[in-house]
Amino acid sequence: MKLDQINIRDPFVLVYEDRYYMYGTRGETAFEKKAYGLDVYISEDMKDWQGPIEVFKKTDDFWADRHFWAPEVYHYRDDFYMFATFADKKRQHTIVLKADKPDGQFRPWSKEPITPEGWLTLDGTLYVDKDKRPYMVFCREWKQVKVGQIWAVELEESLEKAKGEPFMLFKASEARPLAKSFLFGRYVTDGPYFVETEDGRLHMLWSSYGQQGYVQLLAENDTQDLKGKFTTKEALYASDGGHGMIFKDLKGRYNLVLHTPNTQKKEHPVFIRLEYKDGRFVSRKDTESL
Repeated sequence: MKLDQINIRDPFVLVYEDRYYMYGTRGETAFEKKAYGLDVYISEDMKDWQGPIEVFKKTDDFWADRHFWAPEVYHYRDDFYMFATFADKKRQHTIVLKADKPDGQFRPWSKEPITPEGWLTLDGTLYVDKDKRPYMVFCREWKQVKVGQIWAVELEESLEKAKGEPFMLFKASEARPLAKSFLFGRYVTDGPYFVETEDGRLHMLWSSYGQQGYVQLLAENDTQDLKGKFTTKEALYASDGGHGMIFKDLKGRYNLVLHTPNTQKKEHPVFIRLEYKDGRFVSRKDTESL
């Protein structure tokens, strides 16, 4: 399959043993009241992809039945851990799942949702700090708090449950005018993801709505610590696309992957080659192929 044939939202790429494993939200069921599973696509060159291969399948005893969103998979210690969002009529949380290989069957690992009971949350991502402490960073839904927020909570080393109390990183309205209110003062936060660059800086991607629709934003931390101040400085992609992540390919080059357009059943993953220069990520100006 080619990228324009793959209908997923929220693409996430794991590079492992000379292959690219791309996970995402199924476009067909993303906003429906029924969801059934999550998939992976596999490639050796980021052009041609095999799949979809189902890596999570809903069982009769699984609590959620909708909004199977934003799976992210990490090789942590000796296993593979998926952070994904699930919902039912009343709840929406991120949980952790586990498998022994990147295209294996992921099964719930955390005994309960990581995000706080009673909160509508989504898009949990893993961040491990310089002291090897794991954190989940996640969004609190604008549907509940009007202005979307990004929060963090420390995890047990096993990733099975939260450790300590969550703390807020920032609100979407702090990123004006790059982030725009889309409905009577409501602001969206989606898809946090962290990148530590070779100059020691800590960057966070996240998405909201901008002047041209969905937008991929980039924030920077002033202290290299999650409790430091995050400032959103630029939009990496402003043409109705977002919920992306940055990874290094097998040749050591930075790539941004995101979905566009932000229209259900029409979205697909897009790769953009990046360079990191003078503290900023910039798109490649040449026509170097993927």
